[in-house]
Amino acid sequence: MDDKFLKPYDPQATEPRIYQEWEESGYFNPDRMLEDGLTKPDAKAYSIVLPPPNVTGRLHMGHALMLAVEDVFVRAKRMQGYRTLWIPGTDHAAIATQSVVEKEISKKEGKSRHDLGREELLARIGAFADESHDTIVSQLKVMGASLDWSREAFTLDETRTHAVHTVFKQMYDAGLIYRGNRIVNWDPKGQTTISDDEIVHEERKAKLFTFKYSKDFPISISTTRPETKVGDVAVAVHPDDTRYKEFVGKTFEAVFCDVPISIRVVADKEVDPAFGTGALGVTPAHSQIDWDIADRHDLPRTQVINEYAKMMVDGRLNGKKTSEARDMVVEWLREEGLLEKEEDISQNISLAERTSGIIEPLPKLQWFIDVNKEIPGRGKSLKELMLDPVRDGRIEILPEHFDKTYFHWIENLRDWCISRQIWYGHRVPVWYRGDEIVVGQAPEGDGWSQDEDTLDTWFSSGLWTFSTLGWPEQTKDLKTYHPTALLETGYDILFFWVARMILMTGFALNDIPFKTVYLHGLVRDAQGRKMSKSLGNNLDPLEIADRFGADAARMALIVGNTPGTDTRISEDKIKGYKNFANKLWNITRYVLTETEGADLQNVLTDSDQTIRAELDALIKDITTDIDEHRIYLAAEKIYHFAWHRLADELIEESKGIFTGNDEAAKASRKALLHSLLSDLLKVLHPFMPFVTEEIWKSVRTGNTLLMVEKWPSSAV
Repeated sequence: MDDKFLKPYDPQATEPRIYQEWEESGYFNPDRMLEDGLTKPDAKAYSIVLPPPNVTGRLHMGHALMLAVEDVFVRAKRMQGYRTLWIPGTDHAAIATQSVVEKEISKKEGKSRHDLGREELLARIGAFADESHDTIVSQLKVMGASLDWSREAFTLDETRTHAVHTVFKQMYDAGLIYRGNRIVNWDPKGQTTISDDEIVHEERKAKLFTFKYSKDFPISISTTRPETKVGDVAVAVHPDDTRYKEFVGKTFEAVFCDVPISIRVVADKEVDPAFGTGALGVTPAHSQIDWDIADRHDLPRTQVINEYAKMMVDGRLNGKKTSEARDMVVEWLREEGLLEKEEDISQNISLAERTSGIIEPLPKLQWFIDVNKEIPGRGKSLKELMLDPVRDGRIEILPEHFDKTYFHWIENLRDWCISRQIWYGHRVPVWYRGDEIVVGQAPEGDGWSQDEDTLDTWFSSGLWTFSTLGWPEQTKDLKTYHPTALLETGYDILFFWVARMILMTGFALNDIPFKTVYLHGLVRDAQGRKMSKSLGNNLDPLEIADRFGADAARMALIVGNTPGTDTRISEDKIKGYKNFANKLWNITRYVLTETEGADLQNVLTDSDQTIRAELDALIKDITTDIDEHRIYLAAEKIYHFAWHRLADELIEESKGIFTGNDEAAKASRKALLHSLLSDLLKVLHPFMPFVTEEIWKSVRTGNTLLMVEKWPSSAV
């Protein structure tokens, strides 16, 4: 027996050394596995792309959960003989990364991006991204992720840039990408459009005002933003609302706080007659809902707020901030005797996640993807390409109840705004010279200027499953590993990333990006609260790994964690699995001590054969659980067999056998214990790779790493 078992298990000293051994073996790379005969040439492929962490900082417990879940599947499939590939990569996360660097420059140098210029700012962001990337990679390794680093990708590298330009050109040529004036989410602080997922909602107290535009206007309306009413062009009511039927189709003129307005009363089925007065003041330029109403009724769109959230109208409101203008309008309503009611309410305010600026819906000239237009030669729209594979079962979403959520979101999807007014990211591949325009590739000759905007980060990450495999080149990797087997990510980005990958792959490859979507939930504290700095309940996965070992953190995150549900984590739970690692260590010490020098090929007694069959049945059960994505159950079953069946019962029983006189029983029990331990290490390895690999060094009969050992044959 190795002397190391005379001391307690030390994960801090063991885990970095083990990971280095894995890396040096080259077996994270399926090509090396094939070369060394550890995978058969005709083996089925199993591939996963890592959801790329943003190059903006440290990993959190949500990342740790993602890594643990994906690594379980990858390690299990690798041991089961699949040609297994897990591709690493990072996301440039344009808005987040530029925001971090700009804030630092402003704080230290008092300069803006415009003071530095585009070239200098991009150089600084690039240096920050490189440094942050190295930090992220080291953290992924700490958690034991068996990623093929030889295939690492970055959403902004040369290969991915080529893929982005190719898809943009193809979509533009198909008439799906267009430039037009549409309403967008505008961040006045960041001075850019942002996507829905970059918005956070904050509940705040507000005033709901009920009033009329003028004394002779026959209808009252309610709003929390009276300053926008200088941009109203209509009042919408439900067609069946008898209170307003006589006014439908009529137009009324008024001067509202110095601004002449013309209001047409329209009947629209989307209006809720029970909400407020049942009449909705329509401001198409500053509300997505109102923009849609304007589409249905051919209404004008009058912009009254500019990009700096200031009023742009004649009269007293001109140049005022929206908050200041609101107070002025309310005061004017009081003076004119038009204010009928004022109520205190709570409402969700939309804020830009990175800048905390209040979002202003504004009409802007931007680049969009048309999701409803029929794709030439395909007979379907992009929206249908997103719906079909989930409807017909080619893509399975786990848990299943997210199907309905997915369908509802897609069916109500609007055209996707893909342009951003920032400098970091994939610059829109369009060049202009006078009335000339070139798309996809920089033209030769003088006088050309490239579009100033960059593309939404989700545009490039939407290509992730196939751009990481070398597309648009028809590579061997693309042929072998696409579609990928599994996409594992948080349920909170089902729409923003998962749906866009289905869209992009359906368009570019006429295929699906993955066969199964496994959605994990949020990681919460022991009381079920969301982790946050303000609550002081954050758990840093690197600190946890340093204190308790990455194995303990992985098991604590997986056991009891069903797909699509939030999970609770605590130091006590993690300590419990550190104790389990120690228990394995102690089990091994006992087994190695008792079996040293023994013939481990001895024939088992009938009773020991029954015990062996018990583990065989469990391994089959565990293998099915993993195949059917129930890894939370598999982990718990292994834990209970190792601790309660093997340690508490069988080892205690063995002590009596070994002090007895039945030599056949002794020989049988030694062979049994060694085989039980060997196979338990194999099936536990995907969950707790470090401690099992370290123990395997002393249990194995050859020199093979446990990472590439064959899955127990009893499960085949």
